[in-house]
Amino acid sequence: MRTLFYRAALAPLLLLFISLPALAATWVLDPADSHVYFKYLFGSDPYQGEFKNVEAIFKIDLLSPGDCDFSVTIPIGDIYVDSPEVLDYLHDYELFDVDTWPTANFKAEKCTLESLNSFVSEGTLTIRDQTQPLSFPFKVDVETSGGKLRFHLTSEVTIKRLDFGVGQGYWANTAEVPNDVVIEVDVYAVGQ
Repeated sequence: MRTLFYRAALAPLLLLFISLPALAATWVLDPADSHVYFKYLFGSDPYQGEFKNVEAIFKIDLLSPGDCDFSVTIPIGDIYVDSPEVLDYLHDYELFDVDTWPTANFKAEKCTLESLNSFVSEGTLTIRDQTQPLSFPFKVDVETSGGKLRFHLTSEVTIKRLDFGVGQGYWANTAEVPNDVVIEVDVYAVGQ
């Protein structure tokens, strides 16, 4: 009876140790299921757009996340908004200036565990020719899909657009378009 009790008590621990190496991996963004939105106000009306075709590689051990390595590339020319006029403004030299700076980049090399599935990565965000430090809080849930291990990363972070030069000339005025832009991340990445 005692042997059966020990086996039953140790089984979950054994499963945990067997699965540990699977969580230390390189994860590649799955574009089919992933979305990165940006939300802003024009006057008092809320608007939303989406960064499409984002590419990302996440190197992280979820059980020991300290030495993470995140590399995210956002093709600014692939922004989606439901208004061709707004899209023209966003691509223009006074906002993203997509002809000069076609991509934005986020890089992080340090992550900390905040709670069971909540982390913060410390990195830099580059938009246009401006690079600023960024603390990126995120949650991760690990799951299987089609027999492959993947993680679901969600986050919401607010950035100041003017810190990145997104707002020259007329658009530098925050009366119509406030400085705060919310970035909402809802992505899936597959273990490699």
